[in-house]
Amino acid sequence: MSTSTSTGTSTGTGTGTSTGTLEAAHGRTYWVLADVWNIVRRGLTHYQRQPVNIAWQLGFPILSVLLYGYVFGSAMQVPGGGDYKDFLMPGMFVMTMAFGFINTATLVVYDATKGVIDRFRSMPMASAAVVAGRGVTDLLVACAELAIMMLTALAMGWRPDGGFGFLAAFGLLLWLRFALIWIGVWLGLIVPNPEAAGGLFAVAFPLTMISSIFVAPQLMPDWLGHVAAWNPISSTAAATRDLFGTPVGGGDSWVEEHALLMACVWPVILTALFLPLAVRRFQKLSR
Repeated sequence: MSTSTSTGTSTGTGTGTSTGTLEAAHGRTYWVLADVWNIVRRGLTHYQRQPVNIAWQLGFPILSVLLYGYVFGSAMQVPGGGDYKDFLMPGMFVMTMAFGFINTATLVVYDATKGVIDRFRSMPMASAAVVAGRGVTDLLVACAELAIMMLTALAMGWRPDGGFGFLAAFGLLLWLRFALIWIGVWLGLIVPNPEAAGGLFAVAFPLTMISSIFVAPQLMPDWLGHVAAWNPISSTAAATRDLFGTPVGGGDSWVEEHALLMACVWPVILTALFLPLAVRRFQKLSR
């Protein structure tokens, strides 16, 4: 009799504990997602209330496409022949994604200097929601940037292949942007003010120029071409050109021959390196 009672009590307690643990885990997940959504909604509301900022953020890529496409279009060469605009457009999409980390850093440092992040930390909310919410917001803005740029490119005569290749190229561009978000968050928590974050353009510009965005690496001097070929941005540019249906004759290096593979691998490496750095830096703010 006592054995039966003991077994029933033990089983009931174990089941109740297990159910309670699952309910607690589901509750925590719900509130983390709710906190992330609140951060995303806040970021999108700021864009709505400050149209000048979003006009600049979306207008600069359009202006760049028009200037590079029409000013340099007739003077640049493409390996193997072909229209330079078809070569340029995927590269411009990559450049926009690459420059996005500057916007991320600027917004993060603005919140840090204005005490917004301190207020978030004082609230009963998940600490990861601040960083994750910033990432989701930037990805949504990146989708809008790509859509507007692609419409502009179509108006200029760019005609990519449709179907799965187009969707895969779009995904690779967002995958690169996702990885660079964490670099932007990390830098935004390090630089002292928004003006210093704006100075990051001086770092980003050479990184985009020494790549295959505007010129194929095989047309550069040998030493510079090798540097450009191993630039993570070059892998995404080459892979998206292939997926959009405008392939360019690759170089002899291994990284150029496996551009699609490296376009997937480089963001993983960048995320694995800078996401922990960004989280660790955010946690140090409370010390």
